[in-house]
Amino acid sequence: MTSPTTTLPTETGTARSARPWLTLISVAFGLFVVGLDSTVVHIANPAIQADLGATFGELQWIINSYLLALAVCLIPAGKLGDRYGRKRMYMLGLALFGVTSVAIGLAGSTTGVLVFRALQGVSAAMLMPQTLALLRATFPREKFGMAVGIWGGVSSVAIAGGPLVSGLLVGSLGWEWVFYINVPFAIAGIVMTALIVRETPVEDQGRLDWGGVLLLAGSLFALVFAVVQAQVWGWSSLPTIGVFLLAAVLLGLFVLVESRVASPLIPLSLFRSAAVSVGGAVFVANFFAILGVTFLITLFFMNTLGNTTAQAGIMMLPLSLLSIPSAPIGAALTAKFGPRPIAALGMGLMASGLALFAFVDASSPYGLMVPAFVLIAFGSGFSIPSAADLLVGGAPVSLAGVASGLQTTCIQLGGAIGTAVLSAIVAAQVAPAIAAAHLPAGAVDAAAAGVVFTGFPAVNAAFVAGMQIGLWVAAAFCAVVAVLVLGAVRRAPGHDVDTVLEETVQGEAGRR
Repeated sequence: MTSPTTTLPTETGTARSARPWLTLISVAFGLFVVGLDSTVVHIANPAIQADLGATFGELQWIINSYLLALAVCLIPAGKLGDRYGRKRMYMLGLALFGVTSVAIGLAGSTTGVLVFRALQGVSAAMLMPQTLALLRATFPREKFGMAVGIWGGVSSVAIAGGPLVSGLLVGSLGWEWVFYINVPFAIAGIVMTALIVRETPVEDQGRLDWGGVLLLAGSLFALVFAVVQAQVWGWSSLPTIGVFLLAAVLLGLFVLVESRVASPLIPLSLFRSAAVSVGGAVFVANFFAILGVTFLITLFFMNTLGNTTAQAGIMMLPLSLLSIPSAPIGAALTAKFGPRPIAALGMGLMASGLALFAFVDASSPYGLMVPAFVLIAFGSGFSIPSAADLLVGGAPVSLAGVASGLQTTCIQLGGAIGTAVLSAIVAAQVAPAIAAAHLPAGAVDAAAAGVVFTGFPAVNAAFVAGMQIGLWVAAAFCAVVAVLVLGAVRRAPGHDVDTVLEETVQGEAGRR
């Protein structure tokens, strides 16, 4: 399946009549809410657990249901936008995002939150690919690079501000407002888009590979479900092994289908390039660490150390704020030295930061955590543009759009698996401590979330030990991928800064 070539309009023609800068403002509303919701939930999770009685596994699914739905739906949503109109698909996705945000706050049960959180992920997938597509169809070529930079800046500000916004809202109004805040942005975006944005030409690219979509969705879901449920069933139990085998079988069928259909969801020829495969591995490792570790550290800050939601959000600021300048710096370095050394450097910095944080315990001063956050932030910032250059830049021109969608799938999959695996490590450490202390089995969920048990220091220490082991695992994963980058990628052509930034944004948008 090839990606269409979008012809950018000239300065004096379509671009002027289509009002490109107002179009950018219109799509910025969607970018902002999706970016905000990628980080606000971590801070809100303890409040959701206290209010709805969610288990530790359910807290993970509140994050993972969104990530999995987003990962699976991005590529087909991009194609649906091409076929039925990007403006139409963007407005529909933004409307659904607002509705599901309200539904999450009104759900009143953990099951309801999980269901509507997954639908929120679907709606995010519907709108995200269209944002960049609308900009590409509106801006003249000479100004598109500037629009891409602003696109990335809006997303970065939303992601960086998520923990602080969440902390303030949860502490003053309740966790529901973390989701209600999306509604005015969604309404403003819909109204402005309806009045200003012009619909793009419809493009027919052949039949959508629904078989590939279903098989990939089933495989990803089974994989993450097995990791999460292994905490309850046991890693060596028949149900756990059975679901892992199901994931493997579905993945095998997906590969078989993709090798035979005329318009595959992900053409297998894409993986003939070592740069593409390794670039995908960098994205998986990066977001495995970032989202998985953030989940645990938030619980540590709030439940173990006893900070408020606002205090936890402020404590996370070194990590989130530094993500804004680190990515452009990484893009500039990638353009100068090529993606191979910068990707390896980024993974190395992340491994170092994660290893440093692994020495943190309940008695550690905050000053010890700040350098770790700085290393992780710059490691991630360097990894993203260099991996984008490897993956998108290493793909054939005819498959560059598909590579972008694959990039975003790797991001969401890495985050989902990271949250599940690192949480499973903590639960495995906590369960024996609960049993040894003769506490009820139901106490495992609270202990795995970092809740302090007065008079049971061994239980409290078990959570910290599990967090530390999880940090070491994430650090080792990043270190291995750093070595893989240097060993597997021999020569990878570098691009100019604007090209690197554009490739990064294309992948983050899931543009086909």
